[in-house]
Amino acid sequence: MKKIVFNYGDSVMEAEISEEKVLQVITGSPVEVTKGEDEIILDALRHPIGSARLKELVHAGETVCVVIPDATRTWQKTDKYLFRIVEELHAGGVKDEDILFISALGSHRKQTKEEHRSLLGSVLADRFDVVDHDCYDKENLVYLGETTYHTPVYVNKTAMSCDHIVITGGIVYHFLAGWSGGKKYILPGISSYETIMANHALSLNDTLGEGADPDVRSGYVQTNRLHLDMVEAASFVRPTFMFNVVMGPDGNLAGAVAGHYLDAHAAGRKLVDAIDGVPISEKADLVVASAGGYPKDINLYQSIKTVINAREAAKPGGTLIVMTQCREGLGGNAEVQDMILNYDTVLEREKVLRKDYSISKYVGYYFCETAEKFDFILVSDLDPKLLRKAGITVVKTLAEALTMTYQKRGRDLTTHLMPHAANTLPKLS
Repeated sequence: MKKIVFNYGDSVMEAEISEEKVLQVITGSPVEVTKGEDEIILDALRHPIGSARLKELVHAGETVCVVIPDATRTWQKTDKYLFRIVEELHAGGVKDEDILFISALGSHRKQTKEEHRSLLGSVLADRFDVVDHDCYDKENLVYLGETTYHTPVYVNKTAMSCDHIVITGGIVYHFLAGWSGGKKYILPGISSYETIMANHALSLNDTLGEGADPDVRSGYVQTNRLHLDMVEAASFVRPTFMFNVVMGPDGNLAGAVAGHYLDAHAAGRKLVDAIDGVPISEKADLVVASAGGYPKDINLYQSIKTVINAREAAKPGGTLIVMTQCREGLGGNAEVQDMILNYDTVLEREKVLRKDYSISKYVGYYFCETAEKFDFILVSDLDPKLLRKAGITVVKTLAEALTMTYQKRGRDLTTHLMPHAANTLPKLS
């Protein structure tokens, strides 16, 4: 028997499982970083991909809009690299007064002055202001055209009035767009609410009852309509330059890419795959996954990435045992909770989602759809009654979840173990 130990909240849970049934313990690859963070940043800026250096692309007298993350993306360490981008602009002859910082809020809340200063960092905070993009401000949105997916593209007018747009940010797996970063700093970053919702609605199949589009998922872009639509939207804007960071499991910079917004992003995706993508040879009957403990399992909403990644390792109709303490309950906003609590079927939820799409609703829908497609068991402190309508079984211990699974399906189950499932994406090789 193989003893397995998974993080759960501030503690751990243990159980024993037949070792010969374990196909793989799915964990990320060790990251060897031989350069300091500043060296990584400068190296990327000095060796752009698919592009000349930024300082060669801009000229004296031209205006530059630098699109930056918002305060929900502080892990991207903007304070470490934005001043280096300004130095590159200065080297091209651009003055401070011709540089504008716009924060790509998408549909997120507005930010405080303190958050703006934190994003800029100490070198820039006293020299520049940050403008928050407002997806509802029709007076400051300009229509650029319609994508082949029928998304009307409205983008921040102030940004478009500049001679150059430079997009910044970070690249991680994204459950809808495949990967974050790059084109996402145009759509949803500085786009209208109408544009954002039209794009995100592509996460559903065209036909009612078919639910989520299986190609709209983490770590995949080839036929991911939502990603491809974002790329088309960005083609209307044609950003001059992109700079994106990639983080290691320790929260420090593991790499950075700069240059053309498509070519450099493709290189960044490969780096993310090398760190957090884990090849698997086959999918399993049973996947046992932990969010990784607190704070990743603080509430159900924050556990969405764990569920997404665990699904990638399981056979259709297989069993998912997901360990997420959820000390703060369901989490998210009222829309997430409404989706989980107040409907009897997945089809009802899909109808509501199609009528008035939002990301929050989609997250709630995704949990319920998972319970329809898989035998979905949560090891959690949540009250089981909360998830009854969602079709999700809630138990208190990993041992209880395994006993329930074996009683229902027998012990002859191929198994994947995912101790850090929020951070690792299984990829069928």
